[in-house]
Amino acid sequence: MEGSVTVSPAQVPELLLGLATVRPVFLWGAPGIGKSSLVRQFADSLGLPCVSLIGTQLAPEDLIGVPQITPDGRARFCPPESIARDEPYCLFLDELNAATPDVQKAFYSLILDRRIGSYELPAGSIVIGAGNRATDNALARPMASALVNRLVHVHLRASTSDWLAWAADHAIHPWVVDYLTDRPDHLWSAPPKTEEPFSTPRSWHMLSDALRSFGTELDGATLEVLARGLLTPQHAVSFGGYVKIVRNAYGLDAILKGDAHWPHRLEDRDLLYYLADAFRGRLVKELPASREQASANRRQVAFRAKSLLVQLAEISVEVAQTVIADGPDGNPVLPSWFLIEAARDMPRLVEARR
Repeated sequence: MEGSVTVSPAQVPELLLGLATVRPVFLWGAPGIGKSSLVRQFADSLGLPCVSLIGTQLAPEDLIGVPQITPDGRARFCPPESIARDEPYCLFLDELNAATPDVQKAFYSLILDRRIGSYELPAGSIVIGAGNRATDNALARPMASALVNRLVHVHLRASTSDWLAWAADHAIHPWVVDYLTDRPDHLWSAPPKTEEPFSTPRSWHMLSDALRSFGTELDGATLEVLARGLLTPQHAVSFGGYVKIVRNAYGLDAILKGDAHWPHRLEDRDLLYYLADAFRGRLVKELPASREQASANRRQVAFRAKSLLVQLAEISVEVAQTVIADGPDGNPVLPSWFLIEAARDMPRLVEARR
């Protein structure tokens, strides 16, 4: 849309607080930048349940309802239970501008007059719509001027700073966070004209979930499949190169061999937690249940592990404690013999490093 002014996700809640409480609002934005999540979070902040209707999955009768004969012999249309509620709620009309013209018309009275037939939205309810732009190569139909004129239009843009602030509270994988901190311009890319993946906040979130699912055993070939299956080809190659650098500089194997050290910069703290978790997993895998079962190689692993715990504690006691902490059930995760030896030997190892 010509002359539109865009806002960042961080600006949306305050705008909706002033707008959506008095007039219906329509959020415009590219696919995958978080329109739906913003609406649901806003509804939660008001303590309102959020009822989502997806325009592309509706027929007019899904809104208007079916006729019911009243005792006096008249016909009355009954809207669906999901809409006809007694308590105030947030009605979210997702992909509204992708709906057929008949469905868009069915929304007119709901958007403008806050009613369908004889049913009226409870006082305190809010109506918010959202949709993609025609320029995004997404399914979008022209919106009738009558509908356009019934809505307050807000144009959303992707914001790396906002997304990284959100990521800090939502366990986004440290590789993704660190990469986008260095390359904020890679958070979003324009949708391509062909059916191929492209980078969005949603796709980076999906990549983070996949990385955590595969864990520390993720190999390079699988990483390439994941990145190319979710990101713009250029971003996928760049991210793969970043991971190789991280693994070479901070790879757990290199740390175990003494070829690299724990990352100690404050900005590397997320990476430090990730490596500590990988270290814990490696010890669980390699240390036997009893010391008598430990081969000479495994005893060497245990000795090296104690030394690395000392080095880790010098950077962060809190992170070091996560390695030896009990599991969710309150029972030790690492073998008891190793924990006893670590408690006994660590003071001596600390003294030796001075």
